[in-house]
Amino acid sequence: MFIEYMLPILMVVCLLIGIFTGYPVAFVLGGLSIIFSLVADVPLPYLGIMGSRIFGGVVENWLYIAIPLFVFMGLMLEKSGVASRLLLTLQRLFGQVRGGLAISVALLGVVMAASTGIVGASVVMLGMLALPVMLKQNYKEEMALGVVAASGTLGILIPPSIMLVLMGSIMQVSVGDLFKAALIPGLMLGVLYIAFLLFMGWLKPEWMPLADPDDLDADTTPLPLALLRDLVGPVFLMVAVLGSIMMGIATPTEAAAIGALGAIFLAIFASKLDYATLRDVCYDTSKSTAMIVFIVVAATAFSLIFKKLGGDYLIMDIVDSIGLGPYGLLLSIMLMIFVLGFFLEWIEISYVVLPLLLPVISLLDFGMSTQATLVWFAILMAINLQTSFLTPPFGYALFYLKGVTDSSVKITTIYRSIIPYVLLQVTGLVLCIVFPAIVLWLPGLL
Repeated sequence: MFIEYMLPILMVVCLLIGIFTGYPVAFVLGGLSIIFSLVADVPLPYLGIMGSRIFGGVVENWLYIAIPLFVFMGLMLEKSGVASRLLLTLQRLFGQVRGGLAISVALLGVVMAASTGIVGASVVMLGMLALPVMLKQNYKEEMALGVVAASGTLGILIPPSIMLVLMGSIMQVSVGDLFKAALIPGLMLGVLYIAFLLFMGWLKPEWMPLADPDDLDADTTPLPLALLRDLVGPVFLMVAVLGSIMMGIATPTEAAAIGALGAIFLAIFASKLDYATLRDVCYDTSKSTAMIVFIVVAATAFSLIFKKLGGDYLIMDIVDSIGLGPYGLLLSIMLMIFVLGFFLEWIEISYVVLPLLLPVISLLDFGMSTQATLVWFAILMAINLQTSFLTPPFGYALFYLKGVTDSSVKITTIYRSIIPYVLLQVTGLVLCIVFPAIVLWLPGLL
């Protein structure tokens, strides 16, 4: 089998080597596509198909319009100060609960995840807002760092999620169905985080001291009015975006436009919308969108050449040789994706691995329809890929967090801080595998 599939195996090996060199992933994917098409003497007409696939399948895909709109919405909310005010209000609400500030960070992570969907912005925002306050309050470093990193990654799973938009396009599955299916698992992870924080507050109270009452009284606005002022805006935006999709009123692209417009109104309401803010948001939106689209285009070319060289048959032969049942194969795939998450970003895994696994997954019998199987598998993979933001050595959330801490915080401390949350996410993944209704109940209901 090695001789027959030497070129696709070599292609994967070169991809891993290229990524470890630190060279931009998009250039690695695109460059390997060109090199191996020349080495394998791929006919020119087939390369023409590649061009058609890129322009027809990626550039002209209307679903991708949602990406810059969701990115714009998240960045505008970050710049408007909505999150900072909400954190202070939640801290007042949970101020006399052991670990109350950490619980406030987890709740803010859930609220902002449902409003932004951008991991980098969420981690940086939570790190800059909450981390200095927790350390000043004498939180144990690992407790403070871990909850910030983990809560910031919820945005990649809880809809509206850019990951789910891209997965829907790759798998030809309704993005609305994926949004419905991801909502309960995403909230479940948030509940697991909060339960863990409450348990640690009881077990190790010295790790999470209570807040100083003087700090909680800095805002003289009555707590109910403060909650109404700071929570209604993000929640209304979340309901407008997700509700319009789930009720079939708007497509994901249209809902993204609603979200972007709503974020502008929230910024106006907070008196934070000026030319400088709008310029920075548009600039960062352009950079993020260009990076995503560049990787998508390069990954499309890589997958096409990989299949031309027999990579899809290589995958099928490996599956046949393993001889496991449907659940055994599913667990093997989840383990493989978990390991790949240590080294690759979710975009590369989604666009390189997912197209190769789809034919295999669609043929497996889990006692449900093919469409339900694909939705279920997509959410399992999304939960798994969320973990990739936290797993060293290349967990991006860890590097985002290190970037907003001072030199006294060591990267090894950050690595230790996320271990409980990785275990919690694996627990959530196992629960969704054992009980598929966690994923499929809401899409079936709506």
